[in-house]
Amino acid sequence: MRLLECRKCSFLLCLGVVVCSIIYWLISTKPVGKPLQKGEPFCQNKQDTRLTLPKDVGSCIHSSSLSCSNLTTELQFINITLSHEEGNYPLAFIVTIHKELEVFVRMLRAIYMPQNVYCIHVDAKAPKEYQEAVQKLVSCFDNVFLTSRSEKVTYAGFSRLQADLNCMKDLLASPIPWRKVINLCGQDFPVMTNLELVRYMQSKEWRDKNMTPGVKQPATMRHRTLFQHQEIVGSHVAPRVPRHVKTPPPHNLQVYFGTAYYALTRDFVDFVLKSQIAKDFLEWSRDTFSPDEHYWVTLNHIKEAPGSHINGGWEGAIRAIKWRDQEGTAHDGCKGHYLRDICVYGIDDLPWIIEKNSMFANKFESNTFPEALDCLEQWHRTKVLNQATVSIDQSWLPRSKNNSVC
Repeated sequence: MRLLECRKCSFLLCLGVVVCSIIYWLISTKPVGKPLQKGEPFCQNKQDTRLTLPKDVGSCIHSSSLSCSNLTTELQFINITLSHEEGNYPLAFIVTIHKELEVFVRMLRAIYMPQNVYCIHVDAKAPKEYQEAVQKLVSCFDNVFLTSRSEKVTYAGFSRLQADLNCMKDLLASPIPWRKVINLCGQDFPVMTNLELVRYMQSKEWRDKNMTPGVKQPATMRHRTLFQHQEIVGSHVAPRVPRHVKTPPPHNLQVYFGTAYYALTRDFVDFVLKSQIAKDFLEWSRDTFSPDEHYWVTLNHIKEAPGSHINGGWEGAIRAIKWRDQEGTAHDGCKGHYLRDICVYGIDDLPWIIEKNSMFANKFESNTFPEALDCLEQWHRTKVLNQATVSIDQSWLPRSKNNSVC
């Protein structure tokens, strides 16, 4: 009888430990907030909480009083892989930047996950203080690095394409076995979480496929590759005077026109850097206008390219962008302001961004419409933590904006 009672007590003790463990797990992994639903108003709560960022983020990064561990915690970076699904499908990112340090830091912490790898290209003509701040931040991570070669990037110039290629070479040398690479600029911000990106990359439509939205070059864009152009380094790109007609593209390639942004398989990147077709087409593209808007999409339409999408068009939810000439058709107008015919988002643009559900949205500025980035960032972080399968660290949660050590 005494033996039976002892076994009964042991069973109850074990059961109690299991129940307590389950309760603790439920509490530590409970949802941290309600994701925005379609049609729901944005940022209507009055709580003074958000993901914190110092007023002078550059000074905070440079602060000698903060170790890397304290800095990344203060800036609320997530330092643990949030699910096995994400851990088994590491992504690579190419980020080209030259200004808007605050937007870059916010974007990096939104997309950062320890299983991924990130190549940062800082424009060689960016201010010294800016470059030093980025270098200091990047040095705090084993999986984030500056590209081994920086370009003086010119808008619509070959240098912009070269910046991506520089990062691609570095990424192929990385020990992290990334599966696909996504390129970004410093004024992008994610809409999908890392888990959603992984699932989208592995969906039936895009598994083992490259995503390069675009179509056969329309007549209105033919001047870009018909005539030779000259890049005035760091300034602009202009047609050569007098006009010089270019030779046809090598290997009888059909030129396509599309977005400069993509999601590419690792095998395709290897093809781009090693294939003679890709090398010849790259040389031919040197004196064209905005070659990054025809280079990737053209190569993705040839059968020799791994993961090619030969019959593809504008498919692929790469970016949510409000173009001025699409107002009234693709969108209901820019609630912020237009810059080079692209909307710099205001807070009232956010419901449209969420409903569109692209991988990323462009563009954001920290000084004109800071509340738009505040709200989108808080919404995105809430969604990230709600999808996590690990315990939530309190440092990842939105907190009082005044609770900052910087």
